[in-house]
Amino acid sequence: MTIEEQLAYLRKGTTEVIREEDLRAKLELSAKTGKPLRVKLGADPTAPDIHLGHTVVIRKLRAFQELGHTAIFLIGDFTGLIGDPSGKSATRPQLSREEIAANAETYKRQIFKLLDPEKTEIRFNSEWMDKLGSDGFIRLAAHVTVKQILERDDFAKRLADERPIALHELLYPLTQAYDSIALNADVELGGTDQKFNLLLGRNLQREYEQEAQVCVITPLLEGTDAVQKMSKSLGNYIGISEPPAEIFGKVMSISDDLMWRYYELLTDLSPQEISSLRKSAENGERNPRDVKVELAKSIITDFHSQEDAKRAEEEFNRIFRRKEAPEDVTEVSLESGLWKLPRLLVDSGLAPSMAEARRLIEQGGVSIDGERHSLHDSELGLSPERALLIQVGKRKFLRVRGT
Repeated sequence: MTIEEQLAYLRKGTTEVIREEDLRAKLELSAKTGKPLRVKLGADPTAPDIHLGHTVVIRKLRAFQELGHTAIFLIGDFTGLIGDPSGKSATRPQLSREEIAANAETYKRQIFKLLDPEKTEIRFNSEWMDKLGSDGFIRLAAHVTVKQILERDDFAKRLADERPIALHELLYPLTQAYDSIALNADVELGGTDQKFNLLLGRNLQREYEQEAQVCVITPLLEGTDAVQKMSKSLGNYIGISEPPAEIFGKVMSISDDLMWRYYELLTDLSPQEISSLRKSAENGERNPRDVKVELAKSIITDFHSQEDAKRAEEEFNRIFRRKEAPEDVTEVSLESGLWKLPRLLVDSGLAPSMAEARRLIEQGGVSIDGERHSLHDSELGLSPERALLIQVGKRKFLRVRGT
């Protein structure tokens, strides 16, 4: 690629590049000298699973890797002890070294679904932070003022709302910034919630007489609800290690508008290709559902395989288009006799409470042997001779047989 083509490729799916002229100069120098850029992406292993929201910035790291640059995936086993306060209205609970180490191992397995393990540098920031010592940390802290740290939006908001900020949280941006010095990073990647930390790294590098890194900032991906950013705690996430059928179903549940956002941030299609695809869906040349199927299969292929993507589509069609049950439905046994439907749902584990069972039934979310049941006072007979196929919502199936 020419430098202009590289910039266009790297610019896709970003909200900001600080500064693009600096990135151009670095790319030109790399091409001239043959020395690859050192591109850093840090992640604190505070949870074991990576979801599609995390992969937006990992894909950007892969883009640099594909252009021949050194991809550095930095696991923040030291910063994880502090807990990233970005976007938080309260102090995070601190994790133990053991919890962080266990999560870090799962991260290493998951990121190589996207990155080339032979061309990826895996680093841990405890390598240098544990050696820095109290004297080194005090000298590091002397480079940043309290006013600078408190300018961060989330800190400023918590102060204004009179919510507490623990002293160790103020050290987080400083520690992340020092990682860029330790790694001599040319480029650092991060989401919009990391902008302050990335800019602090850029400023601190100058203090240490290093060339300032370029900050490549990516948007935060909306979850399946199309409102909040993707988060496991909000239940609107799609995990990359989830079964292919689960990923397929969740992608198919997103709105048509959100689909284009996912195409932009979760595929390698160019903006021109996505624009053409969108136009064909909007003018009736393509069925938006079929375009969404292609998106789901592309995502599954990235994290599982092409064959898994094909099977997931077939399973989805069997359940939702032909109204057939999945092949591997779990079967449970309950006492034979007449059962009120809410009690049957609770005792079979399909609903957590009688109130929730009634709500599901009244909203038309329960089917028995393919027929929707909307009356919660109806009775069903259980016997050893015949199992009932119960469906709750779109994806929960269970066979229940009498004993």
